[in-house]
Amino acid sequence: MSKIKTLILRAPGTNCDVETAFAFQQAGATTSLVHIGKLICHEEQLCDYQIMVIPGGFTYGDDISAGKVLANELRLKLGEDIEKFMDKGGLILGICNGFQVLVKAGILPGSLQTGQPMLTLMTNDSGKFECRWVYLSVSKESPCVFTKGIELMYLPVAHAEGKVVADPAILPKLNVVLYYTDESGNRKVGYPYNPNGSIANIAGICDASGRVFALMPHPERCIRDTQHPQWTRQKPGKYENGFQIFLNAVRWAQSL
Repeated sequence: MSKIKTLILRAPGTNCDVETAFAFQQAGATTSLVHIGKLICHEEQLCDYQIMVIPGGFTYGDDISAGKVLANELRLKLGEDIEKFMDKGGLILGICNGFQVLVKAGILPGSLQTGQPMLTLMTNDSGKFECRWVYLSVSKESPCVFTKGIELMYLPVAHAEGKVVADPAILPKLNVVLYYTDESGNRKVGYPYNPNGSIANIAGICDASGRVFALMPHPERCIRDTQHPQWTRQKPGKYENGFQIFLNAVRWAQSL
């Protein structure tokens, strides 16, 4: 069986691309770090890949607002390519800055939506950059292919603009995948368990197909036992639950 090809999208300010590529390689995929300029100039073709990832970082310095410049490039210059990629069954993952990009491009919560946005990400309620570990629970009702078989997660966050805000009309229709919780999985908690003040403690969402998934926490930073802050108290040699996200994506693509 040929290996699944994963495109790790880069732009000025991307800084989590290598870790994300490593995670997918460990899951059995081949990876290419591709600057967005190569897609725009058609030096690389998105349709040659099965998975596209927008990793964390501060693309274009987060000028205007976090992820907005890259989002505009995707929407205005690559919108048709992304539509074709999705039509053929491709998977899209956005991590942290990638979440911001996918939302501001209109790819989430729907497919390249136009008009007034009904969901975005804003500055954390704390008014500061939050860099620490958080507890997460996975919605059992979610169609997300990336989180199959996962119930609870413990992952790091590192962002200043991670607060999900939404029009009340769209909130009941959102495909929420991840929620910030406390140690027991309780979703009705505030700061510091919810690091940014996201409405309804939302940490990640997907589209209706379950094939476009975005989250603020960083699963690529917790794929091995030694990356866990309590690794000395755990059984050695195990993959952490962040790794399952990448493994699920590769297995799904292999099944097509």
